[in-house]
Amino acid sequence: MLKIRVAGPEDLEAVVQMMNGGASSQRVHLESGEIDTYRPAFLAIQQAADTDIYVGELDEGEPVATFQLSFLIGLAFNGKPRGQIESMHTRSDMRGKGLGKAMLSHAVELAREKGCCMVQLTSNKERADAHRFYESNGFVPTHEGFKLVF
Repeated sequence: MLKIRVAGPEDLEAVVQMMNGGASSQRVHLESGEIDTYRPAFLAIQQAADTDIYVGELDEGEPVATFQLSFLIGLAFNGKPRGQIESMHTRSDMRGKGLGKAMLSHAVELAREKGCCMVQLTSNKERADAHRFYESNGFVPTHEGFKLVF
């Protein structure tokens, strides 16, 4: 049974490993993997009012999936907030077991409870399996995304 909870400091290393394990070729060379470089951002996210990192763990208590959920305020859609999912990853040896679906469903439910008009996410164009997963869960590729990486 998957237990989904807000990540704590003890989860940082597992979250970073899952995040970097699913990194695209555009990002992989930018990641150090050294936990202390991620700690300030993790602590800031923990203190942020509208953003959390979640982990899914099995009975053993070891994180096997993760995502970040932020609530964004905008004027479009009658000023209703949006849920923004980032860095959704399942540990590579645990894929295909329904864990990602449970994590995604949890994120969607949190957004509904917050009164969001939608949940949105981006996924690197290289991640064809992830795209099939999102589409099989009702997400529609409606926009083309652009980034300027520094």
